[in-house]
Amino acid sequence: MKGKIGLVVGLGVGYVLGTRAGRERYEQIKTQWLKVWHLDPVQKQVTRAQDFAKAQAAAVPGALWTGAVKVVKAVSSTGTPEQRLHSAADAAKDAAEDVAEAAKDAAAEAKRTTATKTTAKSTTSKSSGTAKKKTSEAE
Repeated sequence: MKGKIGLVVGLGVGYVLGTRAGRERYEQIKTQWLKVWHLDPVQKQVTRAQDFAKAQAAAVPGALWTGAVKVVKAVSSTGTPEQRLHSAADAAKDAAEDVAEAAKDAAAEAKRTTATKTTAKSTTSKSSGTAKKKTSEAE
């Protein structure tokens, strides 16, 4: 799927950049693109992507900070340089695992939130559709 999207985007960009029709055709393409960009379904997907990115960005800095503190403590501990290096490497591995776990948790939370919003919207749509149907039957 990613390959197909990339191909379409690449063809579109190549056409826009390589067109011999000039500025007028470019303006037509730009106008059509802006019309598509401002459609409600497209903006809903943009909002979903932004919410997902915000959720992940909020979870990761705390884990990064904690990991950095662990690594610094491991490096500044007493012992031979080799022991400090090994403890710092172990702390870095643990920190990387913590960051990965935080990112996974954030992704799962964003998925749950998105699923909940989608379910709520479809339930609302179904109930309003049922109400319209009952109203038309009553008339």
